[in-house]
Amino acid sequence: MNRNRPDASKIAEKKFGQNFLEDRSVVEKIIEAMPEDDLPVVEIGPGLGDLTKELVRVREVTAYEVDPRLCEYLKGMFSSEIADGRLTLECGDVLERWKGESLYPRPYRLVANLPYYIATHVILKALRDPHCRSTLTMVQKEVAEKFAAREGDRNFSALAVLAQSAGEAEIRFAVPPEAFNPPPKVESAVLEIRKKRTLEDPEFEIFLKAAFRQPRKTLLKNLSSVHSKARLHSLFDEWGVERTLRPHQVGTTLYHRIYYALKKEPDHGRKENEPHPGTESGSFGK
Repeated sequence: MNRNRPDASKIAEKKFGQNFLEDRSVVEKIIEAMPEDDLPVVEIGPGLGDLTKELVRVREVTAYEVDPRLCEYLKGMFSSEIADGRLTLECGDVLERWKGESLYPRPYRLVANLPYYIATHVILKALRDPHCRSTLTMVQKEVAEKFAAREGDRNFSALAVLAQSAGEAEIRFAVPPEAFNPPPKVESAVLEIRKKRTLEDPEFEIFLKAAFRQPRKTLLKNLSSVHSKARLHSLFDEWGVERTLRPHQVGTTLYHRIYYALKKEPDHGRKENEPHPGTESGSFGK
């Protein structure tokens, strides 16, 4: 691939979830939304480099690109930035590189137009990464709304509880399909999560999968599938929690309170050798 910009609509690969952001005004809004500091940036899925070009003007950037064709193009396009160290281009699957605890060796910020098919998984890994200080990511609008939802919202889910457990989530702005080439079939949004702490307890995530397993049922019913109903009744009554509450009607603080109470005083309500729901099907991001 030469340095001439290729036709995005002709090279987009469905297997990589490629929708190239081409609206310059959206790129500028992403740059303006970045925290004002000098922390390096990790970008995932630079594509044709439209966002990368602006990022390297203001920060040291490490970009991960899975498509080998685009890697060759980016090497040519950013040859001077790579040579002077402003850009480090990593060719390969970022999820394969992110096997350890941290993706980057020191504090960083994640800024990216994420491929939809890995967006949730990437954000959750960033929330678990002790070196990641914040995420500013373009994702499917529906996903952004799930992370940024508040207690009582119909789409308040385990993702929102995890985001609130790590920090503060906010949708910065919506992005229409025509900002991309080729345009996706759904609306997008830029989601920011400002981290205050790192998610460190996988068991809490398993607990949440049980709590939200069937959103239309009560929280008590969902948790009773893996915990003693008598123990849960005791906790709910002691704290004045209504037994009829559904998962989206319960706030993050109470989820932590229930979890730690059950962890501190384990019950024996689960059948012997019965797994937690979700452990057999992988993480939230799968």
